[in-house]
Amino acid sequence: MSRRRWLAATAGLVLGLATFSNAKAADDTIKVGVLHSLSGTMAISESALKDTVLMLIDDQNRKGGLLGRKLVPVVVDPASDWDLFAAEARDLLAKERVAVVFGCWTSASRKSVLPVFE
Repeated sequence: MSRRRWLAATAGLVLGLATFSNAKAADDTIKVGVLHSLSGTMAISESALKDTVLMLIDDQNRKGGLLGRKLVPVVVDPASDWDLFAAEARDLLAKERVAVVFGCWTSASRKSVLPVFE
């Protein structure tokens, strides 16, 4: 399976799972966390990923959202700091109450947020 097909399948699965979460901004919206570095050493790679997620969210909203509910992106910048990835993930879950998080391009960032999501 190509990387592009895997990413598309994963995005569809995660967006589908978001409908079952009670973490939402209001009854007619679903918050979607975007956790990619927009500054620092990884920004050159991850900025395009953030743009892609926002494009997909916008496209889904034009199609009527997800089960009639609008997707609302919540974008944060962990600034290529692995410890900040965990802090931002915690804020997305606890403060912003997002239903799903897209991000963590590097294995170091994924290892950093793993305890938060567990």
